[in-house]
Amino acid sequence: MRNTRILAASSLLSVTLLATITAQAAPELAEGWSLEPLTGPSPFHGVHGLTVTPEGRLLAGSVVGATLYEINRETGAVSIAEAPPTGMADDVEQGPDGTLAWTAFLQGKVFARTPEGTLLTLAEGLPGTNSIAWREDGRLFMTQVFAGDALWELDPTGKKEPRLIMEGMGGLNGFDFGPDGHLYGPIWFKGQIARVNVDAGTLEVIVDGFKTPAAVNFNSSNDLFVVDTQAGEVIRVDVPTGEKTLIAQVKPAIDNLAFAPDDTLYISNMADNAIIEINVETGDSAPLVSGPLAVAADIAMGPDGKTLYVADVFAIRTVDTETGDVGEIARVFAQEMDYPTSMAIAHGKVAAAGLTAGAVQVLDAASGKSLGLHHSFTTPTDALPLEDGGILVTEYAKGAIVRVNPDNWDDRVSIVEGLEGPAMLVQGPDNAIYVSETSGGRISRLTDSGGVETVVDDLANPEGFTFLASGAIAVAEAAKAQITIIDLVSGSKSVVASGLPFGAIPAEGPEVFMPTGLATDASGTLYFSSEYLAQVFRLQGPAEE
Repeated sequence: MRNTRILAASSLLSVTLLATITAQAAPELAEGWSLEPLTGPSPFHGVHGLTVTPEGRLLAGSVVGATLYEINRETGAVSIAEAPPTGMADDVEQGPDGTLAWTAFLQGKVFARTPEGTLLTLAEGLPGTNSIAWREDGRLFMTQVFAGDALWELDPTGKKEPRLIMEGMGGLNGFDFGPDGHLYGPIWFKGQIARVNVDAGTLEVIVDGFKTPAAVNFNSSNDLFVVDTQAGEVIRVDVPTGEKTLIAQVKPAIDNLAFAPDDTLYISNMADNAIIEINVETGDSAPLVSGPLAVAADIAMGPDGKTLYVADVFAIRTVDTETGDVGEIARVFAQEMDYPTSMAIAHGKVAAAGLTAGAVQVLDAASGKSLGLHHSFTTPTDALPLEDGGILVTEYAKGAIVRVNPDNWDDRVSIVEGLEGPAMLVQGPDNAIYVSETSGGRISRLTDSGGVETVVDDLANPEGFTFLASGAIAVAEAAKAQITIIDLVSGSKSVVASGLPFGAIPAEGPEVFMPTGLATDASGTLYFSSEYLAQVFRLQGPAEE
């Protein structure tokens, strides 16, 4: 009964998402073990593009969750409009004939669903498909941003190849068509708003001076509104003069905006996993729906032994293990940060790795102040601070562990190579460095001679792991959605919980795209992250003898 209550408390949406991704049964626990959520569920897995259809349907897209959601504008209840994997949406908009089109950013595709229910692929092989909008005459346009920089016209039937209009704009993000038939949109990397003639292929800047403008939209009166993700501002722009008026101020990390037919304004905030309703007359804002965590990737126990740190992709957060209260160290755009997916805490520092960003960041563990953000790593799956100030980084695609010189981050030396899917790093009680190899199915220890030796093998995609006071290792086996404890002396393995809500393994790319984090406290209680439910759970066993 306890296991059933845990899943039920995670909300119908989360259970539906879990059932969509994998057909897991309810968790099964070993005798004497109990399981409970430490944090509440979240409605999304990061929320990005928004639209309100002429009928009043509020739709929101998620990239990490690979899902297109519908939100009840009265109650905030969330349901799935398009399930994974085709539901991945960085932006979404409905055309004049009722066809819904959206951009699958990580897949490099654009999908559409006709009013009759037919799913179409309008484009593929275009990395970074980002923003999309229909013109009133039924023409459809899309841009690549971050993984590309181009504006395309798409055939709404999917029969013709996309037509390239222009390249190198500087990141033409969430755009909209104005009453003059021209495209208006933010130039992300230049802090500008531009007007584009899609037939002539010309671009002119109409206003600048933004920090990081993410999206624009016209209301029914043809007033142009802009969201600045870095500033956390909603701004109205007078198109003829370029005059800017601040309408509302919220926390940074706004991603998109959309007007309802009644001119109610909605904005998305990816760090807060929120859709916020804005009164453009008063500037008042109120969340329609939000969640305590956005994704819940890797976790690590803090120096006080009771505070968990969470690599939440859009922020680094803390969770009080006694109360479940969620705090925040830093968030994207508000501070120096680039989408952390894993982390480790050691020697007074927090090291966070951003797999998709190729980034590693170091923060002071006491103050949360950034000590540096560095890029050009090859699929970094984890980073670990060393006592001498150096940083170890696992590079999944290279099968290597790289040591970074703290005085010169360009000085990077591979100390171990030939690993099979190196993932999470832990410094053990013997001060040796241990690494989980996901595709190799093992946990290995770095030797003094510069090699590695297998400590535990025959594991099913091991990701997060932690040492218990007894010296045993607890491991999250992603492929089996279970947590296993291994006695390193006898080699015996004991599955303490299975059927857990984690273990998403992509068909392509690194198997630890969103790693399952595992941590413990002094009492031996285990904590793990669930990328399915965007939650952290507590797993408690019988007291150790």
